[in-house]
Amino acid sequence: MMNACLRLSAGALVFTAALWTTPGITAAADQAGSGAGTGAGSGIVGGGLLVQEQPQGRRGGGPPAKPAPRNAAGRVILGTTTAAEKGVWLPGPGITGPPIKPLDQLPLQPWARKLAEDRLVHELEPHTRCKPSGVAREFQTPYGVEFVELNDAGRMFLFDIGGPHTFRTIFTDGRSHPKNILPSAYGHSIGWWDGDTFVVDTTNFHEGFWLDRKGLPHTEKLHVVERWTRTDYNNIDYEVTVDDPGAYTAPWSTRLNLRWESGTELFEYVCQQANYAHELMLGNFESVSRTTMVIP
Repeated sequence: MMNACLRLSAGALVFTAALWTTPGITAAADQAGSGAGTGAGSGIVGGGLLVQEQPQGRRGGGPPAKPAPRNAAGRVILGTTTAAEKGVWLPGPGITGPPIKPLDQLPLQPWARKLAEDRLVHELEPHTRCKPSGVAREFQTPYGVEFVELNDAGRMFLFDIGGPHTFRTIFTDGRSHPKNILPSAYGHSIGWWDGDTFVVDTTNFHEGFWLDRKGLPHTEKLHVVERWTRTDYNNIDYEVTVDDPGAYTAPWSTRLNLRWESGTELFEYVCQQANYAHELMLGNFESVSRTTMVIP
């Protein structure tokens, strides 16, 4: 699917576009925004985990990575290290990479497997209509995310540049999940440090997003544990464990790589501007019976 946008960068108005793989269309994200064409590979290792073989560093490669940066207490830093430094985290395999885990390796319930298979064909994804997406889908955008840690406030923020251009709050002040809270795309997240790994426990999701770009389903019973480990300056190992008895017969885990894009910072992104996702999903409205126009 494609979602074109207006981007304001360094005082100039720039037109950019992100292209998704759509049935019958072979499309790659523009080289400046997607990281496509990096030559990343993948393989299955013990435990059934999909492991991406990622290039290090920026788009197009670069020198060997430095050690992961650390704060005065000696703990790894996930975001920038100084006010002057710029950088965001991009999906290691690019947005057109393989699924976070193949369908035949997932303990999907029958109805959920049928839904996942249907989504691979029709791709009516909420994210392309400017809706926020949680779990692994949050990190599968062409413009990346930024981690901002505010220790005094007891929060870690994850800012999404593309798509809905929104942010996720992770509470690090020791609180627990509330008993009554409205479900959301990002859910309610609490986090803590386990050595150099940032661990986040999230509940209270709604069902209005996909777990990944390929359409993995879930229900409001979803409970997720994510682990981010910055292995060197240019790479984060992202591991996610999914527990959703409404859609899966057992918990499952997978991991993917996030890579550092130095020199890039948050910019204005207008998802609704020139958004052609509805045309790619429905064509000329000839193959889908509708009585009203579709609003992307």
